[in-house]
Amino acid sequence: MLAATYTQGRGFEIREILSPRCAPDELLVRVQATAICGTDVKIIRHGSRRAAAGQRLVLGHEFAGTVQEVGAAVAGFTAGMRVGVAPNFGCGRCDACIRGKANLCADFSAFGIDRDGSHAPVVRIPGAAVAQGNVAELPASATWEEAALAEPLACVLNAQRGVNLAPGESVVVYGVGPMGLLHVILAAASGAGRIVAVDTTARRLAKALELGATLALDGGREAVPERLRAATGGRGADVVFTAVSVPGVIPEALSLLAPCGRLSLFAGLAQEQSAVALDANLIHYRNLTVTGTTGGANADYRAALQAIASRRVDVRPVISHRFPLAHLQAAYDVALSGQGLKVVLTAGDPA
Repeated sequence: MLAATYTQGRGFEIREILSPRCAPDELLVRVQATAICGTDVKIIRHGSRRAAAGQRLVLGHEFAGTVQEVGAAVAGFTAGMRVGVAPNFGCGRCDACIRGKANLCADFSAFGIDRDGSHAPVVRIPGAAVAQGNVAELPASATWEEAALAEPLACVLNAQRGVNLAPGESVVVYGVGPMGLLHVILAAASGAGRIVAVDTTARRLAKALELGATLALDGGREAVPERLRAATGGRGADVVFTAVSVPGVIPEALSLLAPCGRLSLFAGLAQEQSAVALDANLIHYRNLTVTGTTGGANADYRAALQAIASRRVDVRPVISHRFPLAHLQAAYDVALSGQGLKVVLTAGDPA
């Protein structure tokens, strides 16, 4: 089968690989829709932080499909069932796993990160992922491509829950690529009073305004703190999300916060850039909270599926390109160019 692969230390390649086999405690899922994530692009350019030297991975962790084969020891699934798969699963024994936060397990595993993922026709779901509840039956109203975007929405939902975003509050989102746009969409659906999008790309700022932002600022040309203070009568923002990996954004984001404001460091930084100086007195005297989230847990994933299925959240506007699953190279050409938003590949089978 044709797959998009990355070999640690050697590079990216579209190549034919053997189809996986199903062990008694496993599932095989035939991919019906899968998206290319910024993490896939980051792995191609910088390697995977979890893969071993020389290890070959099939990329992709945002996907949905039909159960193709059910292992003899697996109950609750049948061939043909429509499912989505949360990508992160843990050891099952540590405190994080016991609390339902396998995404924080020190020994976590993830599709497309340290094991074969979804940019191929079939994905093998290991027994640990089946047992931990990573495979969820899809609501009937969720289409394939919507279900493929449940995973990034789960990450955004996790972050917004982490800052207790309340109706009427003012929100700033730095970086309105696909993840930042999902922040705009979810904040609008949650009743945020003012949503300010900050980016350096005009078309992304225009898209943010379409999706619920009330103000769009070009961070490369405008003084964001001054513009925000003017827009809020000098008060500042209740919540700021940094959805772009630019170290200099973080101190500026902190300066935007009103008293009791919350800063969510949503995007990680390269290791060599991660030491960022923050004004401790600003945090102290304004009673600010600085937090961060990474990924999402299975509960976040299922909540994201329900938000999509209920039509409370529409993830489709962040899709800029669609390709047949067989056209992996063309899809990756777009993703690597940085010109699109979400690139989704579909098998073309009926939803």
